[in-house]
Amino acid sequence: MGRKLKPCLSFRPINIGGYDRGMDQRVSLITLGVEDVGAARRFYEALGWECKEVEETVFVQAGGSAVVLWGREKLADDAGVEDARADGFGGVALAQNVRSRAEVDEIVAAAAVAGATVTKPAAETFYGGYAAYFADLDGHLWEIAHNPGFTLKDDGSLVLPF
Repeated sequence: MGRKLKPCLSFRPINIGGYDRGMDQRVSLITLGVEDVGAARRFYEALGWECKEVEETVFVQAGGSAVVLWGREKLADDAGVEDARADGFGGVALAQNVRSRAEVDEIVAAAAVAGATVTKPAAETFYGGYAAYFADLDGHLWEIAHNPGFTLKDDGSLVLPF
């Protein structure tokens, strides 16, 4: 017989600056750091995925989330990871898009208090947004971003603008 899993009942939102609802349980984007963006795009299109490329970045609407194909070196640099080939960097980042810059700051501060390592503090982005990265206790990267060009539905679903 299989192992029984206990439900996670110990989560308590951290109250920092009045932000006490915790981080939403959703993923807006999964970014895959790839060697060759063109080849990766052709691969996913051969699987039947509809891809849209903007400035050497490929976006795929995937239900209420998106998959992003981006150069591995660029992803590492954007996340504040010094060596894109270093042990521990798997070339993948999860992202949660939020509705405001203040929400970026509040979630990253809560993550740091919970034990995350902030790999890139919140700052203006090249696409006109505001974002930060942190690594969880096992080194998995999360980007928390406010991107005014992406629509978030009431339920947190992400809608790409193209």
